[in-house]
Amino acid sequence: MSAKLLSTALIAGALATAISAASTTPSAAAGDKEKCYGISLKGKNDCKAGAGTTCAGTSTVDYQGNAWKYVPTGTCAMYGTTTKAEFMLPGDRKGGLDELKRDLPKM
Repeated sequence: MSAKLLSTALIAGALATAISAASTTPSAAAGDKEKCYGISLKGKNDCKAGAGTTCAGTSTVDYQGNAWKYVPTGTCAMYGTTTKAEFMLPGDRKGGLDELKRDLPKM
C-alpha cells in the first residue's frame, strides 16, 4: 500500500470515528442527566430558569430556587435528603426537578 493511500485511509478512519462519536454523545448525555433546581452556588448554575437568571453562571444567590444545574439522572432527589457530603445543602433546603420558590434574587 502506498504512503499516500495509507495516509488517506487513516484520515478517513479518524474522520469516521469523530463523526460517529459526535452523533452518539449528545443523545447519551441527554439520557443520563437531569436538571436539578436550587442546588448551585451563586454563579455556578448551568442555564436560565426564571427571573434573575439568563444563562450559565448568572445566578445571583446561593441555592437559587429558579436556577438549575445538570446532575446524573436519579440524584436530584438526594440533594438535601442524605448525609453524604456531596449531597448536603444548608438548612432545610432540598433539590427539586421543578423550579423552587425559595432563595430568589431580590428584584
